[in-house]
Amino acid sequence: MGNTTMKWMYVSSACITLLLTSCAGTQPVKMETVSESESPAVVVNKFKSEMGSARNNQLNVLVPDTFAKAEKHLGSAEKALEKGGGISDIIENVTQGRSYLNTAEDKAKMTKKLLPDAIKARDMARSAGATKFEGDYADLEKDFLDLTHAVETDDLNYAQKKQGDVTKGFRQLELRAIKENTLGQVRELIRSADRAGAKKIVPQSYTHAENTLREADSFISEQRYQTDVIMKKADDALFEAERLGQIMSLSEQLKSREPEENSFFVEGIVEKITKKLSATDMRNEPVDIQVDNILGSIDSLQKDRQFMVEKTKTQETHIKEMTEKNKMEIDNLTREVASLEGKSKEEQAEKKRLEDEKRAAEERLASERRFNELYNEVQNLYESDEAEVYKQGYQLVIRLKSVKFPVGKAVIMPENYQLLSKVQQSIRTFGEPDVVIEGHTDSTGSAAVNEQLSQQRAMAVMEYLIQNRTLAAEKMMAVGYGPDKPLASNATAEGRAINRRIDVIIKPAMQSE
Repeated sequence: MGNTTMKWMYVSSACITLLLTSCAGTQPVKMETVSESESPAVVVNKFKSEMGSARNNQLNVLVPDTFAKAEKHLGSAEKALEKGGGISDIIENVTQGRSYLNTAEDKAKMTKKLLPDAIKARDMARSAGATKFEGDYADLEKDFLDLTHAVETDDLNYAQKKQGDVTKGFRQLELRAIKENTLGQVRELIRSADRAGAKKIVPQSYTHAENTLREADSFISEQRYQTDVIMKKADDALFEAERLGQIMSLSEQLKSREPEENSFFVEGIVEKITKKLSATDMRNEPVDIQVDNILGSIDSLQKDRQFMVEKTKTQETHIKEMTEKNKMEIDNLTREVASLEGKSKEEQAEKKRLEDEKRAAEERLASERRFNELYNEVQNLYESDEAEVYKQGYQLVIRLKSVKFPVGKAVIMPENYQLLSKVQQSIRTFGEPDVVIEGHTDSTGSAAVNEQLSQQRAMAVMEYLIQNRTLAAEKMMAVGYGPDKPLASNATAEGRAINRRIDVIIKPAMQSE
């Protein structure tokens, strides 16, 4: 233990000396010492997690130069760890990288204070899907990075002078994205229905869809910055356009059938619902009575469910009261036993300290053994073509190979459910760990589009896990790295396929603090 401590102290001192020397004559970098008791793998993983959080907070664009320096040191530390490099090299890079990250966080506060309008406009444009317009968005992103670079280098006059132009550009691109991405789809659906004869076949539905589109378009033009209302009206217009297509399709089906066939069709729908509700078969009654029968059954089920909810609450309250009562009795008994031991407070305190140290050591060893057991258990869940499972210190990485998304989209398809169920099981194996979901793409297309797409896909996986009650939302984080962390060359189709991936990083409680 003594030799290890001396090595770490030597490394930390060397790192501090190196940094003070390298930063002479430049803006000072905030120093932060590295814990001497943690292994290099744990230190690197913690720093990587901090960098992921910083990227989620957009430090890579708010302070691009300083963040890039921190990221460079992270990469060097990871390479050194992977190749089994010396402790000094690893800790030196982590120490320098974390110092740059601390400085970046301070500078980001200044950037947010000086450029609030441009930052907000950029966020809104990206949320609306403006990265789709690759050329125009890339030009604006360059202008935005010029702004943040100006703040980072204390060229505040330039930043304040140009902020208005960048803000205006992003807001215009946001408006264009809203109209083209959402209303453009609506227009195409209505045009398609028109070509199919919707004006004659379903005139009321066609007129209603057109009016909803017209209202949304007019509102966007007049109230371009009321984003919530705009999106609501755009969603309404899309709903009505899609509904027009369904009514058109159903009308065509009904027109091609005999009247009795149409009656059987409606009766069949009502019968399916009735059977699902275990309600009385009332096909010998008028349709309105059959509908009342279904509604009555639903009402009864809702009331029964509410009764069970209230009953469960009552039981939980009773259990809680009994638990508190039992705890009080146990506490009283514990105090009585302590008073009968007849030992001085000093003796009891020393005994407790030694017992605590022994228990901590035993728990640490047991925790390590348990981690390895759970690692093997999780590893056996996956086929070789589904995922690669490996350890990073006391963290578990599940590199999903077979998770697939539609091209350019972040939608979880049913074909992925089985694999994601295994991910759920893997997470639950560790109880309630912290989980980071990383999204990665290949280098095809613009960096901005890939970064946002990777973030959206990581978020989609996280939302799936949350909705399926795998883990509480506050225990999970999604990070999109775009093409920044390739595993293979992007020059080949095979390499690009490897780089398009989702990594799930599980941090058990012993490593998540």
